[in-house]
Amino acid sequence: MRSWADYRLRAAGRLVAMHPQGSYTGPVPEVLLAIPVLEVEVNADGSVRRIEVLRRPGQAPETLQLAIDAVRRAAPYGPVGRLPRPWKFTETFLFDDQRRFKPRTLDD
Repeated sequence: MRSWADYRLRAAGRLVAMHPQGSYTGPVPEVLLAIPVLEVEVNADGSVRRIEVLRRPGQAPETLQLAIDAVRRAAPYGPVGRLPRPWKFTETFLFDDQRRFKPRTLDD
């Protein structure tokens, strides 16, 4: 990876690929069920070191745990040794009314 933007894109793609039943890739609905935001700290090998919650959803609080579990299951995300420290990236999860998520990185 050449940049954190590239890494985030790769990680978002991996999240969706590892959760085909729990994610979507189409258009984002006008009204979202929940929008949790996580900061993911990774080790040099791309495994998850720590997850910090930056935004808790106001409704459907269970989507926060769904997002955390998805991040852990999709790891490792690839080595980060050549990227600048700290080895962290942020992802916003856009949950639809069926409790499926789309990483906002893929919506940019």
